[in-house]
Amino acid sequence: MAKVVYLHVGAPKTGTTYLQDRLAKNRAELAKNRVHYPVGMTNSMFEAAIDLLDMSWGGQREEARGEWDSLMTRVRRASGTAIVSHEILAGAKPAQVKRAMADLDGAEVHLVYSARDLARQIPAEWQEGIKHRRRKTFARFVANVQKAPRRGSNMWFWRVQGLPDVLGRWSANLPPEHVHLVTVPQDGAPRDELWSRYCRAFAIDPAWAPEESVRENISIGTAEATLIRRLNRRLEQSDSLENDAYRRLVRELVVHQTLAQRSGMTKATLPPDAYPWANEVAEEWIEWAEGAGIDVIGDLNDLRPVAPDPDEKWDDPDRPGPRDMVDAALDAIEALLIEASGDPEPFLAQSKKLARMARRLRHS
Repeated sequence: MAKVVYLHVGAPKTGTTYLQDRLAKNRAELAKNRVHYPVGMTNSMFEAAIDLLDMSWGGQREEARGEWDSLMTRVRRASGTAIVSHEILAGAKPAQVKRAMADLDGAEVHLVYSARDLARQIPAEWQEGIKHRRRKTFARFVANVQKAPRRGSNMWFWRVQGLPDVLGRWSANLPPEHVHLVTVPQDGAPRDELWSRYCRAFAIDPAWAPEESVRENISIGTAEATLIRRLNRRLEQSDSLENDAYRRLVRELVVHQTLAQRSGMTKATLPPDAYPWANEVAEEWIEWAEGAGIDVIGDLNDLRPVAPDPDEKWDDPDRPGPRDMVDAALDAIEALLIEASGDPEPFLAQSKKLARMARRLRHS
């Protein structure tokens, strides 16, 4: 068993894609310094995480079975320090946390949790859900987040984003000095500031991971998100696209490779009238962190939402301009047609659906 294990459990949308890719790219150099990032063949711990959480995650449960045990085997074979990282681990239930900690028995366990203010997290999680076939409008999503219980919640958002709840579940038997809260800096901070904070949390020298990463979980704009949300609704009604095909065609080709690359997108932002509530939650988080005596890396003020300019017009994410949606749909159709030109049959049906949607939007 590794002498020290840093268990990074989230939260989602806190720079985790970049972090994990950089750790993976620098595995050999880190190992020279007795720091191990024990990923398997996929360079990711995602399968191990859904195995521990026993989640379907779009039909991927069976192929992930046994991956948590495999990860723990690699951790036991490591010497020195091991880093385990995946953001969905934040959603683990108490029994799953207990299993993970039992599997790490014999190591000095440090818990790492990264958090970002709700004004950035709520739009980010809404978009992420849409990329996973969700269909809720932004207004409904915000309302559900506000009214749902934040402790012991069945709502995925709070299970992974509720700072006191996540740390309460995962750090119950750890000394406060072994619990590290990384705050995500506000916009305008130096580009490498978040990476520097992660390095401090894992007690590694940044020089041990010199190779940069360009990977990030890219966001899309309001028109693009509405397009995919409406497509998800239509696909749900027709039940015509399997999960594997959805991941390959919609999430990867249309969203990540095409729509996320568009310029001039309108960013989804929290409604102005939700900021007082978001500030109240931030104050609760800050008070909890200070009272718990945990190791804070960064500034707790980063958890306070930055209010928008009161004179700035708010763009409703559920009501993008029809022309913007048509342009986004045409970009998606073009990508699908180019892909289909190699082997048309699997792609033409979805291209036709997007084309019909574009025509309806043009006249709406």
